[in-house]
Amino acid sequence: MMLIAQIIMLITLILMITGKTPLYMTAIIGSTLAAISAGFPLSGDAEITVLSLVNDSLHPVIADMAGVLLFIGVMEKTGFLNAIIRKIILIGSKIGGGPGIAGAGSTAAGVIGGLTGFTQPAITAVITGPAAIKLGVNPNKVAGIQAHAGHLGNFGGFTHPTLLAVIATAGITFGWINLIGAFVAMSIIGISYLRLKREEKSNEVKLTEQEVNSILKDLQDIDNERSFTLAIIPFIVLVIGFSVGYPVFIVGVAASILVAIFAKISLKKAEEMMLDGVKRVAVPLIATLGFLFMSSVIQNVGIVDIMANWFDPLLAYSPVLVMLAVSALAGLVTQSNAASAAIVIPFLTIVLQYDVSPLAAAAAGAGGCAIMQYYLTGGPVAALATTIPVVPNSELKLANKFQRPSILGGLAVLFFVVLFIN
Repeated sequence: MMLIAQIIMLITLILMITGKTPLYMTAIIGSTLAAISAGFPLSGDAEITVLSLVNDSLHPVIADMAGVLLFIGVMEKTGFLNAIIRKIILIGSKIGGGPGIAGAGSTAAGVIGGLTGFTQPAITAVITGPAAIKLGVNPNKVAGIQAHAGHLGNFGGFTHPTLLAVIATAGITFGWINLIGAFVAMSIIGISYLRLKREEKSNEVKLTEQEVNSILKDLQDIDNERSFTLAIIPFIVLVIGFSVGYPVFIVGVAASILVAIFAKISLKKAEEMMLDGVKRVAVPLIATLGFLFMSSVIQNVGIVDIMANWFDPLLAYSPVLVMLAVSALAGLVTQSNAASAAIVIPFLTIVLQYDVSPLAAAAAGAGGCAIMQYYLTGGPVAALATTIPVVPNSELKLANKFQRPSILGGLAVLFFVVLFIN
């Protein structure tokens, strides 16, 4: 019976990796069939039941995610989030010219994606792309750096299902893993920025001060109804709160109340805004439950033990670095951070059985695929493919070619980070 269950689970993983079937439905249905085939009853007093496996998937990280989304709901509706994004773009334009505008646009889009659950670089690229091009930056390279936003949204955010499943599997919480993700993602954007600045100097693009001011006027005309200082304080409270280990759900609610006070709106109105934000929980909730349920089934039908025996020689040398390599390969092959979970989560379970830092293992597991999923095409569905249409005269193949050295640079940064932590 276990052999049949293992075969069903293997077929499920292959289907998830290929992307030919609905990802989350495949994980849930395949895992359920495998559990039943293994002889686990649906419910009852047995030590392992399908019901107990599902209940074990209800991890506290789901409550943490809800707390963040409550906060984001009120930040968006009050205009505070826009104030932060605007400031990021304006700082980038003042510090770094064309490359600075493009890098800031990427950062802003990544922040939005990491908080709301869907990273869409085109949101800011439609403004920052043309401005950077007018300041002399190659359109393909503008599109390339702008689409790095996906790295920040997926690895430095709070809502991507793969990151949530990794956090739950490793038994850690929001905090350091998000800071590591943000640092690595910003290193990718930073590498592209430095490459563009070096190119800018060698090409000697010269514009008069009047021309530059005219180009930047469009950025400065962005709505500025809210004060950046007031907007950033609740965000800092949220970050400090979860970084020191306070319950993220409670910290999220507290930070939301602070937003309501600063925005001078009633708590009743703030509650409505918060609930609008938490509506986004649907996809990451189902995905996280599905991935964790799948992980539990994989463990209990013996696949983890088989994989552990196969990889034991390598894992005995450096479990965390092997985890990073497997995750990066998963992202490269699947070109999907979500689909990579089918490989990453079972392997992370094995790695955690060794004497490793859970944080280092989680960073390696979540980071490798979040970085390398964009290497071959810039992202087959979102990211670069949706950025190209809003960046005039850009072309996907050349934009992706520009991205690749920076992506590998980010992977190298993550390599040294996990090595240091472990």
